[in-house]
Amino acid sequence: MYAIIRSGGKQYKVEPGTVVKVEKLDAEVGSEVTFEALMASDGKTVQIGDPVLAELVVKGKVLAQDKAKKVIVFKYKPKKDYRKKQGHRQPYTKIEIVQVGTETAKAKPAAAKKDSAAKTAEKSAAEKKPAAKKTAEKPAAEKKPAAKKTAEKPAAEKKPAAKKTAEKPAAEKKPAAKKTAEKPAEKPAE
Repeated sequence: MYAIIRSGGKQYKVEPGTVVKVEKLDAEVGSEVTFEALMASDGKTVQIGDPVLAELVVKGKVLAQDKAKKVIVFKYKPKKDYRKKQGHRQPYTKIEIVQVGTETAKAKPAAAKKDSAAKTAEKSAAEKKPAAKKTAEKPAAEKKPAAKKTAEKPAAEKKPAAKKTAEKPAAEKKPAAKKTAEKPAEKPAE
């Protein structure tokens, strides 16, 4: 007999004795966990849940809490001198499937979930009513008279604009003097 279970947003095909690595669960090593069965088959008949099979239970034993092999995440942008190397190890829980049976699941069936939802709605409604009474019993806070506005100050006087100075005519540039190569004076022969 095998079943399709759901854990961590993924689905797994399991049979008794199968070892599965699922997304990390909050369970200690050696403890027992149960899963929702979405589908089950015994070779002759197939049962499909809507969305889960309430009468079927899949039990497993936690073997280890571990991390997967390191995955290297390397980002780069060509011609921009950008490189970023990062490693990641995804945590997982290693589980051995012990039982795929027809025992009633410990998880609440859909009808029980509806009843519990109705009870919580009643509780929340009951809690809201006394809260409304408490607010009605409080005396209204006395309103303080609005503060009187003080006389408005006149707008600050604007300063006169800065006087512009007369522009001086630009000094004419003289052309650069040409340098002549001076020849060394020849010495008379003695």
